[in-house]
Amino acid sequence: MKIPAIINVYCPKCKKHTPHKVKELKKGGKRRTLSWGQQKFIRATKGYVGKKAGVPKKVHQSQRQTLMLECSVCKKRHPKDMPPSKTKIEIKKKE
Repeated sequence: MKIPAIINVYCPKCKKHTPHKVKELKKGGKRRTLSWGQQKFIRATKGYVGKKAGVPKKVHQSQRQTLMLECSVCKKRHPKDMPPSKTKIEIKKKE
């Protein structure tokens, strides 16, 4: 799916349609080791136990991708979820 680098969409801060820069939002990040759930997981898997029991997650064939839109007027950023698609999003560059 090809998307232009600048699109005209509604800005909730300006309360009108303005040109927005489009960036793909990278998902993921480091886990917080001090969070309660992560500490519980570490305790459960400590020792000779191995993996924690549970049902494996169902893998979806197509993922919902998120775009980050930045308003060119007020510089406010807000996300936009794209519909699920098998192809990866490509941002067209202006030539």
